[in-house]
Amino acid sequence: MIFDMDGTLWDAVSTYCKVWDATFAALGIRRDPVRREQLLEQMGKPLDDIFDAIAAPDAPYRREFFELLPRIETAIEPVLGGRLYPGVADTLARLQSHGIKLFMVSNCLENGLDNFYAYSGLGHLFTDRRTFGGTGHDKDVNLRELQSVYKLGRPVYVGDIQRDCDSTHKAGMEFVWASYGFGTCSDADFTIKRFDDLLKLI
Repeated sequence: MIFDMDGTLWDAVSTYCKVWDATFAALGIRRDPVRREQLLEQMGKPLDDIFDAIAAPDAPYRREFFELLPRIETAIEPVLGGRLYPGVADTLARLQSHGIKLFMVSNCLENGLDNFYAYSGLGHLFTDRRTFGGTGHDKDVNLRELQSVYKLGRPVYVGDIQRDCDSTHKAGMEFVWASYGFGTCSDADFTIKRFDDLLKLI
């Protein structure tokens, strides 16, 4: 099983708002605080697309922002973290005990999953991971790479938005829609209403 992070394992959007606000402030950019609703609309997208929506495609400080954001996120996120969805820790441990290899694929920054692991203490349960920030590739490419490297026979990706589903199907895999998350999905292969429904799925 391969997992998305935001909207699937936890909700850290309020912390991301603080990270973005702190980055703008450090660059001397005066603007209204980033609202939770703004970031929620962008969840699951690559950082470039989120920046274009929150700031502007032609913002002159774009390069400096991208250089500074990971450092500020690494300072803030492991401390403030996010809210793990009910049953995540126990269910992941039980899945692993059933012999299921667990992976993560996210469109977050390169250190985003390390920050999640540091806050949640769940990193030891996962075999490997891929991020857009680390590889520069979209989710379908990262999913196929994990499948190839680990020779996964029938992997499924668990995510919460249509974009996750589209990437999963593009990679030739089945998609599990976490309907409690941030988005909608019209053509998931499986649906869970709560995280521990994965135990019934297997």
